[in-house]
Amino acid sequence: FRFTIILDDTEGYFVIGGGKYIRGVEGYFGPVVYHRGRALYSLSLHKLGKASSAEEVSRALSLLLQAGCLADTRALHMSSVLYSAGLGTQKKPIKAWLLGLLGAQRDDRLALLHLGHLHQQGLQGQPVDPDLAYAYYANIAHQTTLDRHNPSPQQTTVEPIFLNNDEVLNIQTNENHHIFQWLKHQARKGVTEAEQAIARMLFWGQQGVTPNIQEAVRHYERGAVQWEDPVSMYDYGIVLLQGHGVKKDVSKGITFLKKAMDKGHVPAMNALAWYYEQFEKDYKQAVQLWEQADLLMCPEAALNLGVIYSQGLYPGKAANQYMAYKYYLKSAERGNIRGGILIADIWTTGMPGFVNRHPSDAVWVKWAAEHNGYLGSILRKALDAYLKNDRFMSLLYYLMAAESGYAAAQFNVAYLCEQNSGGFLDPVYASDCMWRYYNLTIQSQNPNTYFIRMGDLFYERRGNRQKNLFSAVQMYTQAALRSNPQ
Repeated sequence: FRFTIILDDTEGYFVIGGGKYIRGVEGYFGPVVYHRGRALYSLSLHKLGKASSAEEVSRALSLLLQAGCLADTRALHMSSVLYSAGLGTQKKPIKAWLLGLLGAQRDDRLALLHLGHLHQQGLQGQPVDPDLAYAYYANIAHQTTLDRHNPSPQQTTVEPIFLNNDEVLNIQTNENHHIFQWLKHQARKGVTEAEQAIARMLFWGQQGVTPNIQEAVRHYERGAVQWEDPVSMYDYGIVLLQGHGVKKDVSKGITFLKKAMDKGHVPAMNALAWYYEQFEKDYKQAVQLWEQADLLMCPEAALNLGVIYSQGLYPGKAANQYMAYKYYLKSAERGNIRGGILIADIWTTGMPGFVNRHPSDAVWVKWAAEHNGYLGSILRKALDAYLKNDRFMSLLYYLMAAESGYAAAQFNVAYLCEQNSGGFLDPVYASDCMWRYYNLTIQSQNPNTYFIRMGDLFYERRGNRQKNLFSAVQMYTQAALRSNPQ
């Protein structure tokens, strides 16, 4: 170059032209930025993908640490996971914790989940600290609600898929897979369920399909306009209201929502109520629609009625925080993430005379946090690698989710270590890994099915471990007490 290039290592990138110390090169729109941390992270993944020994993992780890120093939070979290799990390197709990802290400082979603899990369970030398765990989970739970309103290719729906479930594995697909192509053929013929499935897969990145919001919108539009399907009308109306993958058009969006409601689609009723509240300030009409939708078990309607009561906007009634609480709880129990977060917020302080304090109960915020799309993306990468018979990369990605406390990933890590296909892991490591992660699953919020697997392990003779009938009976008893039919 004929120009001086100023290198700035503090953020992990350098700028060619348009920087602080030199004038930009004519013809460039702003500076050209090259993120060296990202490049090193990609190189690390490439090396890990070819790893066949602990030494190779160790060399890739050095690159990951460099990438982390250059501000790549994914590299920080992956390094933390390798040190925590002892995969290809010596276990270093304190270093794993410190690397997790660095990632969390930059709001890395998985790092926040990881730290919440550490302090909830008291792992890696950290004391059990429910309050600190709650703070980490609450942080990512609130971010999850924002992330879901801003879908991107970097996010995928969290799907709890277990590697021992062949039925579910067999329906995983991608854009070139025969299942996806068959659904596209059915959609072109006017099969509305196929149109809905294609659009949902593309919009949220489900069942192995890469997210493509613009393409999803085209399917929403065809289902709404050509097939007059109320589900597609609703989905198309929502993306028009929000401007996701299409130019924002509130009037057109409302038209399709009304058509969907006229065909009896309950979520459209809730969306129209939101429109009347937000745009028309017609609280009477909004409440009327929300109450109808609530009777039809709509989780969003219950949430919105809670907000109306909380803010004192219910026509003819004063603000009522306890009524708001009851609607939030109803919404959360129906699966609404924001409802769960609001319940958790109330539980931390209590409501004198009505709701007792649950200051250390992280059930709802952990549940909400585990719906984060960035966690879903890691789980999808893990499953894709497994379906391509890349056991090592599948294990690595599942470890990233497992170390964040996600029970389905913990089960899959244990399963991969138990199977150890082709002997890709040292037998001693594989055995310890299997026991560790199966054991972690029974400490999850819903350990019902995992007790059975742990009981089987204690009953069977594994490696140098003898049968332990007493522990097996304990595990089966716990499963029975939770009404497990097995």
